[in-house]
Amino acid sequence: MAQYFGQEIYKLGFGLMRLPKLENGRIDVEQTSRMVDAFLEAGGTYFDTAYVYDNGESEETIRKALVERYPRDRYTLATKLNAAMQCHDEESAKREFDISLERTGAGYFDFYLLHALQRSNVDKYDNYHLWDYVKDLKAAGKIRHYGFSFHGDPDLLEELLNAHPDVEFVQLQINYADWENPGVASKRNLEICKAHGKPVIVMEPVKGGILADPIPSVKKILDDSGKGISYAGWALRFVASQDNILTVLSGMSSFEQMQDNLKCMKDFTGMTEEDYEIIHKAQKALDADQSIACTGCHYCTEGCPMSIPIPDIFTVINRKKGSPEFRTLREYAIVTQGKGKASDCVQCGQCESVCPQHLPIIKLLEDARVELEK
Repeated sequence: MAQYFGQEIYKLGFGLMRLPKLENGRIDVEQTSRMVDAFLEAGGTYFDTAYVYDNGESEETIRKALVERYPRDRYTLATKLNAAMQCHDEESAKREFDISLERTGAGYFDFYLLHALQRSNVDKYDNYHLWDYVKDLKAAGKIRHYGFSFHGDPDLLEELLNAHPDVEFVQLQINYADWENPGVASKRNLEICKAHGKPVIVMEPVKGGILADPIPSVKKILDDSGKGISYAGWALRFVASQDNILTVLSGMSSFEQMQDNLKCMKDFTGMTEEDYEIIHKAQKALDADQSIACTGCHYCTEGCPMSIPIPDIFTVINRKKGSPEFRTLREYAIVTQGKGKASDCVQCGQCESVCPQHLPIIKLLEDARVELEK
């Protein structure tokens, strides 16, 4: 537990971006409800969703799985306003709050965030007057605390915190794979927030599941440690051991993942020097890997004019690298059936402008075309 904003907050937060799905593609509300029950029973309180997650289904699901089943003072709920996706002007951007409130039925939000700020979209938050808007929402009692989630460079983070010193917290992508990654700058961005006195909520501690099922060389390092900790557990513990962390969001997709995460974080007080040495070895192994570091967030597919399933194509490429026996061309045909192929890319750049990992997607799709469309 950590003391922030006058309350005890469990170090593990429930991220609602990758909830379990039924065969029809809809979110499994029953399984999500079981996960909510287990999370609350273990002492968890922090739930994190967003207006754009699953086209609103995430917010609707948390109403059914949490809000309608528990007293409002039993949990804290966070959601986000995204000025770059699914809106086109100031009015539609501000309307997201009312829609989120209606979807969740929460009455108010404990934490409200301006979503996924980076160089390509930060002007919209200024032009739409959203910094003042969240202040007005707090003054009206509709939100308790406001901040922003961030996918930009350290210089931009400094600029934002200097321009908006009243921001109460920041949500950052932090994990041991991106600790020194210049494109994500996990360590440096965390240091900046600490210097400004802003507590940090961590997103992507397992890097979209990549660190829950890491490359073979990393698995061997972690297995050889003899610690008996799951791969996801190593990732969560690394981040939870850092200073100035309000909570660590884990986007759990099954009841089993919830159980594992809770087990890993139960009574956890911090990593040892030996643990850090093991993680350092894993970091070196990751640095030598050439896999595409896509987390599967699908932000890139939202506005793709050719409906190219970009994360799925990258998964095919990565699986081919990891297994010579992988039936690459068959898998590529399956993931692109009825959708665009890598060769359909018109290089509009929409995908690169919203990618939280700052991947050179246009170049990677061209590489995929050469490799997969023979």
